Amino acid sequence: MEYGDRYQHVPKPKFDCLLFDVDDTLYPLHSGLSGEVTKNIIEFMVNKLGIKDNVLELNAKLYKDYGTTMAGLKAIGYDFDYDDYHSFVHGRLPYEILKPDPVLKNLLHSLPIRKVIFSNSNEEHVANVLGRLGLEDCFEGVISFENLNSIKKTDLLDDENDANFKGSKRSTIPGTGTDVNSSSEINAESPKTPVVCKPFEDAFEQAFAIAQIDPHRTLFFDDSIRNLQTGKRMGLHTIWVGSSHKTEGVDYALESIHNIREALPELWESIERAEEVCYPEKVAIETPVRA
Repeated sequence: MEYGDRYQHVPKPKFDCLLFDVDDTLYPLHSGLSGEVTKNIIEFMVNKLGIKDNVLELNAKLYKDYGTTMAGLKAIGYDFDYDDYHSFVHGRLPYEILKPDPVLKNLLHSLPIRKVIFSNSNEEHVANVLGRLGLEDCFEGVISFENLNSIKKTDLLDDENDANFKGSKRSTIPGTGTDVNSSSEINAESPKTPVVCKPFEDAFEQAFAIAQIDPHRTLFFDDSIRNLQTGKRMGLHTIWVGSSHKTEGVDYALESIHNIREALPELWESIERAEEVCYPEKVAIETPVRA
């Protein structure tokens, strides 16, 4: 019974899922890719939508108020195709400036914990970034713009999106789809947007449902303090990537995603303790030899 007791008392890890943003989180801000995104958004506003006045200021305001410029543009009445927007903004990016990151790949592979992407970007952009970084095999699934914003409310996750996420399920959260205001925290006088995105709570609710995530046992990595503060209110444990200073809504701060092990050694320690309990010692077995 002695060994039986030891096998039965395997400690339950504090975390069973790692939830990651992509841009400026899995790669650093100084890579310059996000700056290229902003340039393309400005060009889209000018060349495709005909906005001429105070474009930089409008872009900044919409991003601040709605989480993404796309969501803000839809809110104030601009009509455009989502795929056209993503093609213009992300389809022309110089992805070659991103280089493979074997250090991060090894860190992620050393953790036998679920790892999930949660991004406001479209799935093609996420795939391009992961491919350039060499991280395409590090994540169980991707929650992207397409998952959060299906064209029809009755088809929140079609077969194509299901294939993009292992173990995904349809959301049962009322009010999801394109006919909702994804920003319940926007001023009541502000126009509503049909786009579901971080940092608003309904995006997090959908992500939890799609990936079957328990927020109280999940670490959330993001470079946006607004996203992290919403995540904290929703029960997530939060990690601010790109900063060395904690603030309200932040549990851990990492200057670089490479600092995960130094900041969170307990992730590896809990795994090692579990292995020690499961395999407490090697037992020598005598094999009789007959001459």
